[in-house]
Amino acid sequence: MSGHSKWATIKHKKGAQDKARGKLFAKLIRQIEVAAREGGGDINANATLRTMFQKARDASVPIDTINRAIKRGTGELEGVRYEAVSYEGYGPGGVAVIVECLTDNRNRTSADVRSAFSKNGGSIAEPGAVAWQFSRKGIVTMSKSYGEDDLTLVALSSGADDVVDLGDEWEIICSPADLAVVRGAFEDAGMECKTSELVLQSANSVPIDSEIEARKILKLIDALDDLDDVQNVYSNVDISDSILELVED
Repeated sequence: MSGHSKWATIKHKKGAQDKARGKLFAKLIRQIEVAAREGGGDINANATLRTMFQKARDASVPIDTINRAIKRGTGELEGVRYEAVSYEGYGPGGVAVIVECLTDNRNRTSADVRSAFSKNGGSIAEPGAVAWQFSRKGIVTMSKSYGEDDLTLVALSSGADDVVDLGDEWEIICSPADLAVVRGAFEDAGMECKTSELVLQSANSVPIDSEIEARKILKLIDALDDLDDVQNVYSNVDISDSILELVED
């Protein structure tokens, strides 16, 4: 089990940009509200809510804050009604981009996303234009303190698809339906998971070996991710480690 995660570059870049803790909390809380509204407030019966709950706890969102978000979602507390909407587009170099949003005003969100694309060398595409290149996956990240053999054994027995060496951590890839099972298998084995989440993963990547091009693409992704209504930004870009180091420096 090995290979390169085609979304790892963006995930790590996004992680570096999420230093505004309050903004990260706001995104997670919004996701919890929507999950509770659509599937109910019982985390044992609502798989999506369970995943969002765990993601929020991994980010140290307080339990009380999570519970209030669930109650707003189920209608027990008054709150804004959010709806999910996605946008597809192209960035510099022709890379595919998918933007997932939760909004209470589609017109505002659409205008903001279109503006971010146009101001940063990208363009909005028609629905379905790039989505076919992506599939939903479950991702569990683990500390590099665990050995590959032990990780692979647990991953295989729990139904995971792949174990990827990201250099500073392990990434376990599985089907969305198996995410809770895979995470639970590691925890039952006494291995602490760093994070677990559902992502969109591209089937094919666009390699970028130019620092200038990489900066343009990451500037677009940062601009989109900074929008209040944007929850996730995915791309099929694959920036080499050497170029990424230059950009981050």
